Amino acid sequence: MALLGGNKKDSKHDEIRLFYGEGLSEQPLPRYEIPADTMPAGAAYDFIMDELRDEGSARQNLATFVQTWMEPEAQQLIMNTLDKNAVDKSEYPQTAEIEERCVNIIANLWNADERDEFIGTSTVGSSEACMLGGMAALFRWKKQARELGLDMSKRPNMIISSAYQVVWEKFGVYWDVELREVPVTKECLALDPDKAIDLIDDYTICVVGIMGLTYTGRYDDIKALDEAITTYNETSKVKVYIHVDAASGGLYTPFMEPNLEWDFRLDNVKSINTSGHKYGLVYPGVGWVVWKDKEWLPKELIFNVSYLGGDMPTMAINFSRPASLIVAQYYLFLRLGFEGFRQVHSRTQKAALYITKELEKLGMFEIVNGAEQLPVVAWTLKEDADVKWDLYDLSDFLRMRGWQVPAYPMPADLEEMVVLRVVIKGDFSYDSALLFVRDLKATIEKLEKSHILPSADKHPKKTHGFTH
Repeated sequence: MALLGGNKKDSKHDEIRLFYGEGLSEQPLPRYEIPADTMPAGAAYDFIMDELRDEGSARQNLATFVQTWMEPEAQQLIMNTLDKNAVDKSEYPQTAEIEERCVNIIANLWNADERDEFIGTSTVGSSEACMLGGMAALFRWKKQARELGLDMSKRPNMIISSAYQVVWEKFGVYWDVELREVPVTKECLALDPDKAIDLIDDYTICVVGIMGLTYTGRYDDIKALDEAITTYNETSKVKVYIHVDAASGGLYTPFMEPNLEWDFRLDNVKSINTSGHKYGLVYPGVGWVVWKDKEWLPKELIFNVSYLGGDMPTMAINFSRPASLIVAQYYLFLRLGFEGFRQVHSRTQKAALYITKELEKLGMFEIVNGAEQLPVVAWTLKEDADVKWDLYDLSDFLRMRGWQVPAYPMPADLEEMVVLRVVIKGDFSYDSALLFVRDLKATIEKLEKSHILPSADKHPKKTHGFTH
């Protein structure tokens, strides 16, 4: 049959599909091996989209800190630069210049001293950035330990809150570094500086302070930690410094609490990492790490490669990676400016504070974190709450309405406390907060009328924070 206005094509890849699914095999397509033959591009697209269609909505995913929306102009920039390799700086010098501008912008947001020669890089996310910060601390400690004649056969250690993100556990395993955890308690849900100091010895490579704990969204008191370490270093032969894991807070706090001292204004903070795809408002994945001065990044971690057409230094763990999200980060810095970021984050916090207020009104919940800093709300059931369901049940029932809200136990020494947590991101409007609260109340009402069967399997023995 001839189609009006159409040209006859010899290739089956150029034929016009007359109805949905034409071109797909009537037999099930192989899932775990490559198909024997080709298929039309449209058919492959339809097949994959069909499989993805029933997944949860990214906009209703309140479990993750990761950004899920960008403007059409940003999306177009990403599409236009997907073919650019960020590591190939000789081929794409202007892209490299844009990355350098981003590092400078971020370093200035973190109050790097203009007298210092700060240095930094983009990464594929904050996990890689954390690894680089930890590796630099480890190599600095090794140099100091050798000069002081320490026993290098002993295992080095790192001090960190027990509410750490899982990347730090990976770092400890990969580099054989002991994680000395400062337990969080109900009275102190962040790092206790005094307890951290008690764990330090000559084999401590650094103390990690966290701006935005994965479990609750709270900040460690970096200034108090800095003061405690200053006192410690006055009498210690092995000096200890701070790496700040600001995966969440690094591109939020400078706009919302510019007077809060947590960054390079503090003497002992030598490196900071952040995630561009959290409150930097970029799609995943891009991260950043900056050292206060180049002296704090050991030269052994900077590699020069010449086989891409020029002599180029690289310090990232990953090599080839798309430059598109670096470009997207720069777009947002230009597009929003300081005031634009502040406005976006203020709207986000307003939505989180509304949810907090509505939870308090229900009377059965105790607020663990009420979005006073990051727009993260975490809550638990009061001990005297007269309900026959638990927070795991509430999480399951919310999922039936499309909302992904994780329930999990707090870290060791506080694991009897189970919390629900919602992360409010830049694409979550006040109207969305109204809808969530409406669905939350309806879900609780449904739970009250339901007969909940106990299950031993629904309580996880151990949970980790979401990855960067």
